[in-house]
Amino acid sequence: QVQLVESGGGLVQAGGSLRLSCAASGRTFSSYVMGWFRQAPGKEREFVAAISWSGANTYYADHVKGRFTISRDNAKNTVYLQMNSLKPEDPSVYYCAADSVGVARVYRADSDLPYWGNGTLVTVSS
Repeated sequence: QVQLVESGGGLVQAGGSLRLSCAASGRTFSSYVMGWFRQAPGKEREFVAAISWSGANTYYADHVKGRFTISRDNAKNTVYLQMNSLKPEDPSVYYCAADSVGVARVYRADSDLPYWGNGTLVTVSS
C-alpha cells in the first residue's frame, strides 16, 4: 500500500492560516486521487477536499468551500491543504487519503479511499 505522512498541523488563532502537507511514497503517486478528511472528538470522520490526479479538478465540502484550497505537486509526491480564515469549529485531526481506482469527487464515505495517513492535529483558538 502507498504510504502517506501528514504534517503542518498545530495551534492557530481564529482567522489564521495553516498549510497541511501530505507526502506520499512510491512512483505511482501521480495516478492517485488524493483527499483530505477530518475528525473531531465525538464526531464521525468527514470529507474536506479532494483533487484529481492531474490537479485540474478539485472538490470541497460546503463548510470549507471558499476558505480551504487543495493542491498537489506530483513532482514532489505531495498534496497540500491550504486553510485560511480558520474557525474554532475547524479543529480536528486531519487525515490525508488516496484513492487508486476512483475519480475525484465529493466523497460521501471515507471507505472509498483505501489508503490513509495517521493524521495531523489542527487546533484553533478563539
